[in-house]
Amino acid sequence: MPNVCAVIPARYASTRFPGKMLADLLGKPLLQHVWENVRTAATVSRVLIAADDPRILAAAATFGAEAVLTDPALPSGTDRIAAATAGISADWFLNVQGDEPLITGEVIDRFIRAVDGSCPMATLARRITSPSALASPDVVKVVTCLEGRALYFSRAPIPHVRDSGDSAEHWHHLGIYLYRPGTLRRLVTLPPSPLELAEKLEQLRALQNGIAIQVVPTTVEPIGVDRPEDLQRVAARLRS
Repeated sequence: MPNVCAVIPARYASTRFPGKMLADLLGKPLLQHVWENVRTAATVSRVLIAADDPRILAAAATFGAEAVLTDPALPSGTDRIAAATAGISADWFLNVQGDEPLITGEVIDRFIRAVDGSCPMATLARRITSPSALASPDVVKVVTCLEGRALYFSRAPIPHVRDSGDSAEHWHHLGIYLYRPGTLRRLVTLPPSPLELAEKLEQLRALQNGIAIQVVPTTVEPIGVDRPEDLQRVAARLRS
């Protein structure tokens, strides 16, 4: 079994929801739910929190998590993961967002076991069935080649169906990534690419620099916490 180190980038200074990583969700910080779920994955050998603020570091200590304080000026979660894992040896690094409390160890295990070992990077996608989700720029879409590698990610509805009598599958990209160590280190040395800047999608940096991304299909429907009202939706799902 490959050695997989999971890293949860946890940023306190969220623009839309400051301090959300420590927001209360059914009596626990949001971040603790994510950490506990990732720890149940049989394919993950180590779970690390990459914090940007001493308050997150202190909270992680209260529930027994291994955490590293990284420079708050780092521009992205990928940069935070690279900084936190400097000197750590692993076959893969898994990026799990700290605001995805419904991600489970079972989902992570299925994802990791489905990844082609020769692929430098991988991610998840779920089929879109809702017209409103397809139209929303907050729902990132992905199209793939026949072998399952990403061709493009966009906030726009892709592929575009030109004729009303035709149809196509549309896929929602989920923000969980698996990187080979060399891929992670290379990504953070590359400048933001033109497509990345246009779409505000960091994964386009990889594609525009020729880094293949395997897209693994899933039926899971996670709910990310972007705003305070999202906590109520997540809490309802957890209770059920």
